[in-house]
Amino acid sequence: MDATPYVTIVLPCYNEQDHVIDEVERICRAMDESGYTYELVAVDDCSTDQTLARLQEAAPRFPNMRIRAFHRNGGSGTVRRIGTQEALGEIVVWTDADMTYPNERIPELVQILEKDSTIDQVVGARTTEEGSHKFLRVPAKWFIRKVAERLAGQKIPDLNSGLRAFRKSVAKPYLRLLPPGFSCVTTITLSFLSNQHDVYYLPIEYSKRAGKSKFSFVSDAYRYILQVLRMVMYFNPLKVLMPPAIWLVGIGIVKGIYDNIKNPFYLANNTIIIFVTGLLIGSLALLADLIVRSRSE
Repeated sequence: MDATPYVTIVLPCYNEQDHVIDEVERICRAMDESGYTYELVAVDDCSTDQTLARLQEAAPRFPNMRIRAFHRNGGSGTVRRIGTQEALGEIVVWTDADMTYPNERIPELVQILEKDSTIDQVVGARTTEEGSHKFLRVPAKWFIRKVAERLAGQKIPDLNSGLRAFRKSVAKPYLRLLPPGFSCVTTITLSFLSNQHDVYYLPIEYSKRAGKSKFSFVSDAYRYILQVLRMVMYFNPLKVLMPPAIWLVGIGIVKGIYDNIKNPFYLANNTIIIFVTGLLIGSLALLADLIVRSRSE
């Protein structure tokens, strides 16, 4: 393996014994043909099948592959965070080992970053949805994406694609924010967008996954929504808190006028509660914004 590779590919592996080597072959073949120096960091996230054994057996065939084995399951976010922190390459690529993403196109993502220094992240934007619970996932992901677009203030074609390449130097301050689960990809997207780092979206095809999905619709959808709100609160709390504050104050004023027209010099208890609640939320929004602006990163 090259001592100082230009690209580091972080590949989380959890119970992928039947296809992990096929994925490794596909990635290494594409990178070998591209001419980029690279390392493939295959991280076994404490698999309960033969994934680690298959990787270790195949290791001599892939001199650019480095195997990292976890002793407990940390989740895809933990794998990607640690893999990125330990990456030797200037460009870091995230992808999956479940045969869903066109990993033969990884050199295209790297090339976009190499040719345009103004772009800090390239995301493979999926043109189709092939995951489990498709009937529920499509509207839920559309809703979460629209909320994120509203809060981030720009269009996001694919909020949680697992295939992306970015500059390690730019991503480094945000790695500590990554949650352990699937919403890590949402976090890195919103971290870049909220801090005015340019993100380029490259349309890609998305295939049906090999093996069993680890995605839980209810719990993971909840975490996605929570993480979107958390990230925007972290970088721009006014966008989350100020709109409801203004609405409550406005409703309180209108209702106060109505109360006085109906009964002069009288304010209903709920009118006072609505108005004061709006003031409290607005004050909290200003305080949170002050903390964000005074925080040194």
